Amino acid sequence: MSVTKRAIWYIECHLDGELSLASIAQAASVSRFHLSRAFAVSTMTSLAGYVRARRLSEAAKALAQGAPDILALALDAGYGSHEAFTRAFRQQFGLTPEQLRANGALTGIPLQEPFEMDPATHASLAPPRLVESEALLIFGLGQQHQCQSNAAIPSQWSSFLPHFGHIQGQTGNVAFGVICNWDDAGSYDYICGVQVPEFPAHPPEFTRLRIPPARYAVFEHHGHVSAIAATWKAVWERGLADAGYKATDGPALERYGEEFNGQTGLGGMELWVPVRS
Repeated sequence: MSVTKRAIWYIECHLDGELSLASIAQAASVSRFHLSRAFAVSTMTSLAGYVRARRLSEAAKALAQGAPDILALALDAGYGSHEAFTRAFRQQFGLTPEQLRANGALTGIPLQEPFEMDPATHASLAPPRLVESEALLIFGLGQQHQCQSNAAIPSQWSSFLPHFGHIQGQTGNVAFGVICNWDDAGSYDYICGVQVPEFPAHPPEFTRLRIPPARYAVFEHHGHVSAIAATWKAVWERGLADAGYKATDGPALERYGEEFNGQTGLGGMELWVPVRS
């Protein structure tokens, strides 16, 4: 069973109980970092956002049936007060708990039902190889993204590519997509960049990232670059566990080798995940 499937099963069994990232990760047999990343790439939503939406949806169903005790619903949903519950409820559904109860219907209410994971959507993976990497200095164009969509990443690469090959000290004809600074809300930074021996001064707006020495599990991505999200999903859901590796909390890399053809979107692509030594 995949990481996200195990997490969803545990969440559904404990919707009205204690639900923390630590407890869900323990049930899924992975670290909190691994769980956050796997859940987001598989469902396109953050784990915290899913738990919140599921609990509020169950509360909405109870209110539509006339539940009299709103504070009890608030406590079951993980809120410490009627006021906090009302704020979250209005943000989620656009009306207050009292208004929904008075309406007595769920028409037009965007309920969050349990996710169903389709195992057929996972890409096949070859076993990874291990790479011991020295510290990497990455210099490039950085931008923040949300797990709900990676649609802006291609345009980010389009903005960066005119600089490729013209950056002072660029190491080889290799580009990196760096995924870092992931948070529990599903936000992350993505850097289109190159390796340099020291950070140049120009362009001044570019991001400068020093990645410490690390051991990486390296997975190959075959096919068009547009399908890389499916390979990432397979890595986080099963690939690491099947290979016997545990991810560490550090930047993950997409490495586009010299054989990668940016015109066709085909060629050498690798996914590098930092793992425990």
